[in-house]
Amino acid sequence: MPHNPHATFTVDSAVELAVVERSGFVESRHIGSAVVLAADGTVVTELGDVATPIYARSALKPLQALASMQSGVPLRGAQVALACASHVGSLDHMDVVEGMLKAAGVREDQLQCPVAWPQDETARNWLVRSERGKSKLAFNCSGKHAAFLWACTENGWDTHSYLEPNHPLQQRVRSVIEEYAGEQIAHLGIDGCGAPVAAISLTGLARAFSLLAKAPGDRNSNARAATIATSMLDYPWAVQGSGEANTIVMDELEIIAKIGAEGVLVMATPQGVSVAVKMLDGNLRATSLVGLTLLAAAGAVDIPGVSSVLEKVVEPVLGGGRPVGKIRLGPAVSALLD
Repeated sequence: MPHNPHATFTVDSAVELAVVERSGFVESRHIGSAVVLAADGTVVTELGDVATPIYARSALKPLQALASMQSGVPLRGAQVALACASHVGSLDHMDVVEGMLKAAGVREDQLQCPVAWPQDETARNWLVRSERGKSKLAFNCSGKHAAFLWACTENGWDTHSYLEPNHPLQQRVRSVIEEYAGEQIAHLGIDGCGAPVAAISLTGLARAFSLLAKAPGDRNSNARAATIATSMLDYPWAVQGSGEANTIVMDELEIIAKIGAEGVLVMATPQGVSVAVKMLDGNLRATSLVGLTLLAAAGAVDIPGVSSVLEKVVEPVLGGGRPVGKIRLGPAVSALLD
């Protein structure tokens, strides 16, 4: 059957990656696809359909940040990580984004991402107490948008239309995504923050992160790509937030990790072994479990280290406040550990 160009892969072409067990009863099943690539780009593990396009959502942010930097944006340190971030809107996150806007010579109201309450409780309480209310700075994509605006002021591009697909910056974003994914964008839509979002395959997404992760150790690679990989690992708090899954993975395992909405996760080791996961139900709760297990099964990460991290990032299944079950691997994934 030919693939529908306006749809991702189907349940029939996916596998059961994880299940949720409560009191000895399997309550929910997470169906999806996943791929592991070796450092040279060859496929190590393929579960389900890894060729049909998915919207990679926020997993594309490091590539969007790379396009901003290639457009002359002089991001440094935590600013680089914030441009790649799906952050929780902590006061530190908002401070860095505010600094980016100041350096770019633009105002907060020029950001075209929505206003939001921070996910971070301390920051939310502060916004309530100070009667400032919702803020664009608190939106999880504000760092990416600040970098976009900065690219416009560096190049004299229009700041009002920076999210339009034909804007020079968005054209560069598309070129970067296609270069690193090694494939053409199959479909272009509108992301939750209003920016264009590309549909590429899971294999293409894994390929892109393999190249990013290897960049610091490859003298022939793009220096800005190396800066992105290094900054994500140097400032993991900035990429998501203290205690959040991506931040813990980067902090403790030193592999770059990036979630995307609707059940997307991609990770890559400094050697360039990468994994990309898409849950068809759009739920992220089992993605770290599946992704890290697949990297461990491929021998790319240390199993004791992964076990320690999984205890911190996999949501418990609770009843009355105490554990009564767990999220566990589906048979297709657990079989790889035998």
